[in-house]
Amino acid sequence: MARIKLPPTIRQRRLGAELRRLREQAELNATQAGVLLGSSQSRVSSIESGGYAVSADRVRAMARAYGCADQALTEALAEMTGGRTRGWWDEYRDILPPSMLDMAELEHHARAMRIACVIHLPGLLQTRDHARAIISAVEPPLAPHEVEHRVSYRIKRQAILYGEQPTPLTAIIHEAALHMDFGGPGVARAQLEHLLSMSEQEHITVLVIPFGSGAFPSSGQAIVHLGGPVPHLDTVELDTDHGSEFLDTRPQLTRYRSTLNRMEALALESAASRDMIHHIAQGI
Repeated sequence: MARIKLPPTIRQRRLGAELRRLREQAELNATQAGVLLGSSQSRVSSIESGGYAVSADRVRAMARAYGCADQALTEALAEMTGGRTRGWWDEYRDILPPSMLDMAELEHHARAMRIACVIHLPGLLQTRDHARAIISAVEPPLAPHEVEHRVSYRIKRQAILYGEQPTPLTAIIHEAALHMDFGGPGVARAQLEHLLSMSEQEHITVLVIPFGSGAFPSSGQAIVHLGGPVPHLDTVELDTDHGSEFLDTRPQLTRYRSTLNRMEALALESAASRDMIHHIAQGI
């Protein structure tokens, strides 16, 4: 039986995209790059599309041929090689949309994360019941078993916040999200209590933007900034109505870093944020 070839992961696609950017900065086309590397135009193009697994040494050779003087970036790209690494999220490959699997892979490799939410709480900080209430309300409606698949998937993603080396997380949450009451009073109260408990972890910072803080540069969609091994390899994810949108060009990264900085500047300090969350929970 022929072996089914799996599509390239988002990590492989990002590596290919970065190698293409280095080539274009060197003002080389794929044919010229192939000559420099003792390869072919088709092989260079396949590497850049993420369809061909490339070794760390080959990545270093390509960066050198393209005149990349950023050694930290070169080594970070070399670390992204090694073929297709299967993660726990692959169990859901025939069940969930590819962008959801991409998000889990990005979170798995992120060095740190910063999230800004206006209406919904971050998925990484949601309780099972809160997640179920949110997922059950999507359009078009999901079948009960589909809801449970997505709930279990969301909860499994939270594993990055536990263990010996948990991922540092800063969550910037607008006060509006704390009042949404998804799932009813019992679920909402338990969710806020869980948020308080998580905010007490050393690696998790929860900051609340209170009503009346003024305008900030956001359309209301969740913004997730995933830190890479070097800033150049950061990724931004926008949680849109039609699914995840991933951004990784320098202008895009600069824009959303600035947006997050401005939102964070409007937020209360950690202690005051916890006091507000506690007060709202008590009032439910």
